Formats: sequence, C-alpha cells, structure tokens
Amino acid sequence: MDIPTLETERLILRPFKADDIDAYAAMVADTEVSKFISLGGKPMDRLEAWRSMTAIVGHWHLRGYGQWVVEEKETSLFVGRMGLYYPDTWPGQELGYALERSHWGKGYATEGAIAARDYAFKTLGWDDIISIISPVNIRSKAVAERLGETYREELILKDMTLHIYGLTRADWEKLDR
Repeated sequence: MDIPTLETERLILRPFKADDIDAYAAMVADTEVSKFISLGGKPMDRLEAWRSMTAIVGHWHLRGYGQWVVEEKETSLFVGRMGLYYPDTWPGQELGYALERSHWGKGYATEGAIAARDYAFKTLGWDDIISIISPVNIRSKAVAERLGETYREELILKDMTLHIYGLTRADWEKLDR
C-alpha cells in the first residue's frame, strides 16, 4: 500500500521507517508523554515501542489509513506521531496525536492534526471523527477544541476514565478553513 505524505507550513507527515525507532522509542519512554498515549499510562521499553510502531504501519494495511511520523520541515527532526486510528472494538474513528516533549507548545499538534482531520473528511469521506483524551490532559483537549471538536461523553476503557471529543462532517463543513 502506498501511504500518502501530507505537508503543512512547518511539518511533514510521512510514513514510518525502521530507522524511526530510536526517536520513537525515546518519545514513548518519556513518562510525561506516555501517561497520555498508552493504555495504562506507562512508558514503553524499546520492544514495546517497536511493537507499537509496527502496529501503526500494519493499521495502514488493514484499514487503508493510519498514523504518520511528524517531522519538522526545516530540520527534519522527529516531532512525534499523529493520524487516524480505528482498531477493532474502538468507539469510533479516531484522530490522535502525540508529540515528543521538546516540541510541546509550538502549535505543531494543531497544525498537523488539522491536516489529518481534513484528510479524513476530504479524502476518506468520513462522516465523524473522535479524539479520546485523558480528563487531565488539558493540552490535548485544547487541540481537540481548536480542531472544532466538542466534548461528547466519558468513557471507561481498560479501567481508565477517558473523555471523547468529536466532530461531525456537517460541523467540519461549517468551520472557517
């Protein structure tokens, strides 16, 4: 399968490569990052990072969409991962984002997630998108709201309390894009 590459003003969203493992493993080993991106909220070791990375790649082949590596255009630095996610039994088609901590606060999550959101609605024809967010992850909630998403409900998933934010196609079409 050909995985598309998306570009924004400052970012490139591209397919994962095997040599992304060092940067990806470092990001998911960070306790501040992992508490919001892994079920259970625990840092991943290198093997778990590899398994996570290969699951991301496999998602593209099973669903036809998935998550990208986020890279800074100017420096080619690894920024994080973001994109579309819908594993079996998931409550909806999700837009998720996780950035390496040194890139927090730069607006990269919003910038890249807008490109992924628009890809889901324009290219894939989705009618609805959700983001599943820890109730204490204020930064992620702010990104979801900047994307046009609104709070929908609380969810218990793997013994974790989470919040679902979402955006319908009809509401996306009303956004000032």
